[in-house]
Amino acid sequence: MVAFLISLKNLQNKEVKVKGHYGVLVPLSILYLKNIKLDGSTPCYLTGYGAYGMSSQPGFINVMAILLEQGCSIAFAHVRGGGEKGEEWHQAGMKTTKPNTWKDFIACAEYLIDQKYTSSKKLIGEGMSAGGILIGRAITERPDLFAVAIIEVGMTNALRSETTPNGDNQIPEIGSIKVEEDIKGLIEMDAQSKVVKGIKYPAVFIRSGMNDARVVPWMPAKFAATLQNCTNSNKPVLLYVNYGNGHFTSDIDVMYKEFVDMISFSLWQAGHPKFTKAD
Repeated sequence: MVAFLISLKNLQNKEVKVKGHYGVLVPLSILYLKNIKLDGSTPCYLTGYGAYGMSSQPGFINVMAILLEQGCSIAFAHVRGGGEKGEEWHQAGMKTTKPNTWKDFIACAEYLIDQKYTSSKKLIGEGMSAGGILIGRAITERPDLFAVAIIEVGMTNALRSETTPNGDNQIPEIGSIKVEEDIKGLIEMDAQSKVVKGIKYPAVFIRSGMNDARVVPWMPAKFAATLQNCTNSNKPVLLYVNYGNGHFTSDIDVMYKEFVDMISFSLWQAGHPKFTKAD
């Protein structure tokens, strides 16, 4: 267990509704220390998923406590594709409607910046697994909004998903390359094909598991290589490969080590004074 260094009484939780794509109100949960300055100087960790009708559950767990202890704020974007507002909310973010997922996430990022919870130089965006579509497309559509992107075992090459061992399981959610109408959605959600040479992309940390049977390891590796070759921001794009694990791990020590690596990288790139790279 990790001992908390902050008191719950010093935390503030805010639930807001952000005007998302086409004006739909998107729930956004924000957790932060009461004494932070709302002047854009605070790093913020914005996470989302938006797939399979699963609801993102804001929580106060050890890994989140680490961020809060470093003076960061945390935000959970309850974007379409999830189940926060029922099955209709889920269906509004799948297949051909999938763009709503990352566009809602972008709207939440813009809100956090507009309201001075953070700034584009301090904002960390994160997505895992099917959330790789969300963060992959967010940074390829609006690279200017994020200082850092964390992509954990992410589906970044949706157009090739059907060719992988777990591909058939994904068809009900993202569609099939054998169905003409579905192809339109798959092209839109494919972050791999949206990377453009010469664009200033944020710093990116991409995590993969060599034994991942859900999102094959070549997919995040391919995305990392493409970003490294194309970005013009001089910011690092790192690929982290765990050779002993797969999509997830039950080894708590490994899980925390990976989280520390990702967060240390993110806070370094977000300019946190405690994580500044030594000369």
